[in-house]
Amino acid sequence: TCLAIWAFFGFFLLYALRVNLSVALVDMVESNASLPKNTSSTCPEHSATPVVFRNTTGVKHLVSEFSFRFWFPENCFGGKVRLYIGVLPGVTFPAMHAMWSSWSPPLERSKLLSISYAGAQLGTVVSLPLSGLICFYMDWVYVFYIFGALGVLWFFFWVLMVSDTPETHKRISHAEKEYILSSLTEQLSSQKSVPWKAMWTSLPLWAIVVAHFSYNWTFYTLLTLLPTYMKEILRFDVQENGFLSALPYFGCWVCIILSGQFADHLREKQNFSTVCVRKTFTLIGMIGPAVFLVAAGFIGCNYKLAVAFVTISTTLGGFSTSGYSINHLDIAPSYAGILLGITNSFATIPGMVGPLVAKSLTHSNTVGEWQIVFYIAAAINLFGAFFFALFGSGEVQDWALDGYHLHRN
Repeated sequence: TCLAIWAFFGFFLLYALRVNLSVALVDMVESNASLPKNTSSTCPEHSATPVVFRNTTGVKHLVSEFSFRFWFPENCFGGKVRLYIGVLPGVTFPAMHAMWSSWSPPLERSKLLSISYAGAQLGTVVSLPLSGLICFYMDWVYVFYIFGALGVLWFFFWVLMVSDTPETHKRISHAEKEYILSSLTEQLSSQKSVPWKAMWTSLPLWAIVVAHFSYNWTFYTLLTLLPTYMKEILRFDVQENGFLSALPYFGCWVCIILSGQFADHLREKQNFSTVCVRKTFTLIGMIGPAVFLVAAGFIGCNYKLAVAFVTISTTLGGFSTSGYSINHLDIAPSYAGILLGITNSFATIPGMVGPLVAKSLTHSNTVGEWQIVFYIAAAINLFGAFFFALFGSGEVQDWALDGYHLHRN
């Protein structure tokens, strides 16, 4: 539980540091310099008030400092600085999975991992409005100072309070250590070499890859494309309201926490098999968002309903955390970090390809074109859900164990 809590705060700060940049940018450059031109006359405009600087006397200073912070590092040190900013956070999830392989008893994985990873959603919820308040009442530079200082503070507590394994933890009780180690006795492998060939040819692993890829396609569609649809077609910008921007992530955070508790309850108290729980939660967490994504294309000019659909879609996606998302630990605990690195590599592709596909399909920016975008995303999501339902597994694979004996949990 201690590890889950500190991991929660870690992912909270990780995503807060990601989100606060987008908020601070509004105050770093002139927002009214080049307002986007609306190309749709489908719906009446709900808000036409441009966002302007609250203090125009500091514009030159802000633009100058903005240029220094972003132009100077890239031109003096090359694109590597920008690359490191994007790459370094990418190791956190595989590293956390690797730690949980040594810390999470099989029947407590859903709730422990859901608690730790839910910090990412809450970090987004809190950072969006808080960064705006800091920019308004203080200055945009304090957004980075405050969250950066919190990150450094968390690091010191993490080093002091957390250990890689139960054996090396100085404050763990003997009873808890024995409980964790005994629960993992038949699940962990002592093989020094990674069984790469067996790993890459494992169908349960590819089931996770397909599900992760498919889920992220719909996730990025909701994250980046639906707000554009709402702005260009419905003529309502959800980003004008910090609460509405954070609402979908708050719903997802609540869903992740509750579904994690429920998943382990089904496995431990109701004797549901691991594979049954993982497949059921994956189907809910992927079919649900697909349905509401398609529905978003048929809501007319009802922007309130659009916000409701975005919130419901993102919320239901939280079920996937207790589905395919932690299934790496079920099929190969000893190699969970490696498996997540593999699946997450494929899952980053939708974030790059999805927006390009949408842009190529929406030349005229019509409702019909956007419906095609939603159909494609929903179809990919459904394919991933059913692929995982067919080929996913809840058992430790023989290649992940010493002696190739199969353990059923």
